[in-house]
Amino acid sequence: MRKKDDVLLKSALEESFADLLRFFFHDADSLFEMERGFEFMDKELVELFPELHKKGGNRVADMLVKIHSKDGSQKWMLIHIEIQSRPDPGFSKRMFQYFYRIYDRYEVPISALAIFTGIRRPQENSAFSYHCLGTKVQYEYNVHHILDYSEERLLAMNNLFALVVLAAQKALFFGKIPEQELAEQRLSIARALIESNRYDNEKIKHFLFFLKRFIYIENNEINNNFDRQTSLLTENQKAMGIMETIYMLTREEGVEEGEEKKSIEVVKNLLQSTDFDLKRIAAIAGVSKKFVLKVKAGNSPKL
Repeated sequence: MRKKDDVLLKSALEESFADLLRFFFHDADSLFEMERGFEFMDKELVELFPELHKKGGNRVADMLVKIHSKDGSQKWMLIHIEIQSRPDPGFSKRMFQYFYRIYDRYEVPISALAIFTGIRRPQENSAFSYHCLGTKVQYEYNVHHILDYSEERLLAMNNLFALVVLAAQKALFFGKIPEQELAEQRLSIARALIESNRYDNEKIKHFLFFLKRFIYIENNEINNNFDRQTSLLTENQKAMGIMETIYMLTREEGVEEGEEKKSIEVVKNLLQSTDFDLKRIAAIAGVSKKFVLKVKAGNSPKL
């Protein structure tokens, strides 16, 4: 998975986090105080595992999230999520290391989810075991693979995170099936989102932005048709304005990153048309945070 895909996927997970909890925990609404929101602890996760970043490891899409529990015995708990696209023989060990470092710092309930997004299913089981002269440790965590769920099941859930999972499934077929076929599948996901009537215009805008970039198609004519079709699906002027914004945000997709003028335009579009933070804008545009700050200030930065 490309680094930009990691950033897009993490953004989608944050946007749909309440539905993510409902997807993995069937009694989520009775377990968690959804109305209190969630705290995404990216900085704390880096501090707990700095050696991965020093060695060049890419943990962009992994998450540590503070949520409030309805259980009167605990005010809050942590959800640890690992996104894994490639086989890793040391994965179970790393999951255990994350657990004991998180628990050592916070001493609160922790639930861990491993979400595998690659075409190959992992060989590892969902546990880390250790034993030495009568001393034993058995750490188990939740494991899910995006291919464990059929398209029919995901569409029937009426759940935003289920559509993120479906988008991740379809993205695996990039370069393996004709672009037109991939485009039809992308449009079917957009149709499910819009026709559910569950989401406001802002949520639709953000998801379509994710969908168009994550299930990447190079053909501009196909992309323009996606804009037209989704506009027809919304059938109202306000949503049409949203689709115009999506087109503005994504029309630079085929531009090479080395072109300074086009990079400035991409950053300006993201600053004006989204509420993404500077770090996320920099990652999506393929520039530095300093570059984004200069564009925001009205200066002309150099790449």
